[in-house]
Amino acid sequence: MRITCCYRGSEKTWEVDEDDFVFGRAHEGSPHLLDLSPDKKISRVHARIWREDGVCWIEDRHSLHGTMLNNVEIKGAGKHKLRTEDVILLGDTTVRVESLDFVDVVAQTNYLELGEALTPDDRRSTADVNIAQSLDATNVDPVPAANIGDVGAQRLKLMCELPLLFAAKTELEDLLPTIVDRLVDLVSNAQSWALALRDPSSNELLLKAYRSQGDPHLSESLSRRAMTDRKAFIWNRAVTNDVSGTIFQSAIMTGMYAPLLWQDETFGVICAETRSLEQTFNDEDLRIIVFMAQYAAMAVGSHRLQERLRQESVISAKLLRQFSPKVAERLLKHRGSLRLGGERSEVTILNSDIRGFTKLSANMEPDDIVEMLNDYFAVLVPIVFAHQGTIDKFIGDAILAVFGSPELDAKQHEHAVRAAMEMQAAVEEVNVRRRSRGVPCAVPGIGIHCGEVVHGFVGTSDRMEFTVIGDAVNKTSRYCAGAGAGEVVISPEMHGRVWRLVQVEPTTIETRHEDNFAAYRVKSMKAEGSREETKK
Repeated sequence: MRITCCYRGSEKTWEVDEDDFVFGRAHEGSPHLLDLSPDKKISRVHARIWREDGVCWIEDRHSLHGTMLNNVEIKGAGKHKLRTEDVILLGDTTVRVESLDFVDVVAQTNYLELGEALTPDDRRSTADVNIAQSLDATNVDPVPAANIGDVGAQRLKLMCELPLLFAAKTELEDLLPTIVDRLVDLVSNAQSWALALRDPSSNELLLKAYRSQGDPHLSESLSRRAMTDRKAFIWNRAVTNDVSGTIFQSAIMTGMYAPLLWQDETFGVICAETRSLEQTFNDEDLRIIVFMAQYAAMAVGSHRLQERLRQESVISAKLLRQFSPKVAERLLKHRGSLRLGGERSEVTILNSDIRGFTKLSANMEPDDIVEMLNDYFAVLVPIVFAHQGTIDKFIGDAILAVFGSPELDAKQHEHAVRAAMEMQAAVEEVNVRRRSRGVPCAVPGIGIHCGEVVHGFVGTSDRMEFTVIGDAVNKTSRYCAGAGAGEVVISPEMHGRVWRLVQVEPTTIETRHEDNFAAYRVKSMKAEGSREETKK
């Protein structure tokens, strides 16, 4: 089957030999997929084409923006017969069917561009493949049983087991004792074994694991020397004149120290010592402990990297929930400076609240309510972000957004009004699609006010969130309450800032316990020419 796709003037032709495949945007775990990236209007799995009883069929797979076959919408209408010369419109991409002949090709069709997600492996059975010999990759014994009596073979076996052994330990508290236990097996002529890690904040050496026939021992001076010089060594009391008080007071006669080095970072030190004059260490023992220290450092470094990535993932998820990707990226770059606390300055606040939501949702299934909110939030939130706004919080069906924080924005007032007008237009588009599916529709009212507030990060260091506090927040809710479905109402303070940009009509917001509020209902944004005339 030959298909030509055209997106923004760029054409690509595929020769497809599969008799069942889908159009969409590539993602992990995607099926046999004709990738139509970078068209953002294409759903992950958008439409399907398949051959059945010698006939080719196409159907929309519940895509967001629908599928047009020869200018006829087929979303929700089941399967349709596909013919040569048919034109399919998916998002902003036009697909022309050049040929319906499914022919075998020598090479597998390359659906995805280089560097994108791979298509699944072929599904043909491997039952007829003759396996000559197999080995359990999770429990490899590098040394045949016949050679297990040899000391060198035993050491080789123990060292080859290290990667699998260390990888099975997901917590440092479990990993570090395991490292020392294996060190005991590798350097059995010692009487004391220890591992210490350097505290990155205080530079203090912390004893993390040890095995000893008496009290644990670790020389601070020898440990620091190994870490500073980045060298492993054997220390012998009988041939050294530089003996610290701690070493002198101990019964240790000889010992080996090796730093934990990985990617130019020193994590700590590992050592084996003995109190016996008969038990000494040789060059092979020193090489063993260096080898062990390198494996241990790699394991410790991997655990720390995973923890750092996990913490950054949590921070990133929180920032992306409230801030635009651009602002979140900047905050992540300076995450070390993110602190609990606030500052006082003027911001612009937008409050969007769906009119009649409580009554509307009373007769809806819970899943349908959540689906409806997600339909609206999916288009409203990106508009706030596009105009440099920040999502302070979601309150049921309401959105509270802030402009001018956490980063200053000289055009915060204009950005807030433009965002509000675009939000109302976007809701109308969503409602067109919802009406076509026969599901309930809703429209928000939006209020905007500006004023001085306290804004910043509150909570704890592990659960900090951005928020704004002040009378301006409460007043914004009043203007929002006075906005009808599909309306944008701004305060006089806002009107004084944006009067050159908007066409408005005065209105009054009545309150039960306060004086009535003067307000302005925004009818439209002024054209560029009329704005220039106003400035004159």
